[in-house]
Amino acid sequence: MDKGGTYYFIGIGGIGMSSIAKYLISKNFKVGGYDLTKTSITENLEKSGAQVNYNDELKNIPILFKTETVIIIFTPAISKKNKQLNFFINQGNPIYKRAEFLGFLTKNFQTIAIAGTHGKTTTAAIVAHLFSKTKQSFTAFVGGILNEFNSNVIIEGERYAIVEADEYDRSFLNLSPKIGLITSIDSDHLDVYGNFDEVKKSFGKFIKKIAGKVVVSKDTGIKGVTYSLNDEADYSAHNISFSNKGYYFDLKTPSNTYKSVFFSQLGLHNLLNAIGAFAISSQVGINEKKLCKALSSFKGIKRRFQLILNSKKNIIIDDYAHHPNEIKAIWSALKDLFPNEEKCVIFQPHLYSRTKDFMNEFAEVLSKFDRVILLPIYPARELPIDGIKSSVLLRKIKSNNVVELVKREELLSIVSNLPEKVKVILGAGDIGLEVEKIKKRLKLL
Repeated sequence: MDKGGTYYFIGIGGIGMSSIAKYLISKNFKVGGYDLTKTSITENLEKSGAQVNYNDELKNIPILFKTETVIIIFTPAISKKNKQLNFFINQGNPIYKRAEFLGFLTKNFQTIAIAGTHGKTTTAAIVAHLFSKTKQSFTAFVGGILNEFNSNVIIEGERYAIVEADEYDRSFLNLSPKIGLITSIDSDHLDVYGNFDEVKKSFGKFIKKIAGKVVVSKDTGIKGVTYSLNDEADYSAHNISFSNKGYYFDLKTPSNTYKSVFFSQLGLHNLLNAIGAFAISSQVGINEKKLCKALSSFKGIKRRFQLILNSKKNIIIDDYAHHPNEIKAIWSALKDLFPNEEKCVIFQPHLYSRTKDFMNEFAEVLSKFDRVILLPIYPARELPIDGIKSSVLLRKIKSNNVVELVKREELLSIVSNLPEKVKVILGAGDIGLEVEKIKKRLKLL
């Protein structure tokens, strides 16, 4: 890369975009960008030196970034009608999708790519934590904010790149991994793929791009180095027991069995992610005893089964879950952890297309909760689809319990009077902006 390079991000506040922007700032490149909404992520970028604007009118682009030599990076989530994007297209600037640029950025690293329709952010974060605790040379680009680092990019050297390999828009085909991990392959992003067969074909193409070993959850049925909970696999957890702070288990590897290993997060789906992270780290050649010790100090990720409040009256858990199978995993964890408490879910559906494709599956899993509070669908990059609304989903939820549809701005007044002790906040849209407000309100009760 040109050391004098100047980069402009359209959608700079996105979790994947911002990690690249932070990396470039750390290397003393000039960075600017646009996003629709000011958030803690964009504010931190501004504090680091990025010039960020929040209206796509051309006059808001700083003069420094208006020349035709500026490299433009954009997210597919941005509207094709975005005025700034079209300005740079017409001007003839070099323009990259986020995934294309990430592939370019990491081509000189030994890339460890974490793929899967669910679990890739948590798994990538645990890998980054394990690499950090065992003092490896690496840079990690993670799709979530690690609590330990308060960041989604960790820069501790340039031998390995730990990256999330995103299947949306076939983005992961831009990477050139040395070693790869696949957590799961489920039907999703049907607005891109059309059907599940096409999803599987895309993962097949990704696997062919991996130069070395492929680590896979045994449930995927893919050939490779396998990992699992309880089932026999190359790496597996057995004799699992949980405390209120995590899990104790025996960890079987191809060469050894480690007794009473502790993993410091809740939810069996997260324990499975930890075994996958351990497996790929072991395959790279890191000492397994050191890896076992490091599992005990992982501090989690924001919005990934994050315990926000635990008081006598209220337990709040926040999670990014936006697919029926992810909500099933959350429900299973809640049932194990709080078997005697009533449970309320506050859910913001993400995308009209996903709600349409999985309407019945969403209704089925949400029906398990004692109370369901639905928000309107968060559209992100999409226009409305006729007949697809949260009110339609509401009517499909077969439950004798309370089900209601509210606006996001009504949540604060409603949560104060909810009788259920356990409240879980789910969704990949802007519902995350309400979590701290809800916590503050309930702490006063």
